[in-house]
Amino acid sequence: MAEDQKAKAKAEQIKGKAKEAAGRAVGNERLEAEGRAEQSKGDARQAKEKTKDVFRH
Repeated sequence: MAEDQKAKAKAEQIKGKAKEAAGRAVGNERLEAEGRAEQSKGDARQAKEKTKDVFRH
């Protein structure tokens, strides 16, 4: 289960970076903001999983 959540976090980060870059390339500020938000969501999920790992071991 934890590996699944870690993979989701990484996917969100990658998807967010792609959206942000696409938004920047076409000059769409809203798309850029959505990309940054997805990256933040992925970062938060990843931090949560790392914290859970610390307490598991």
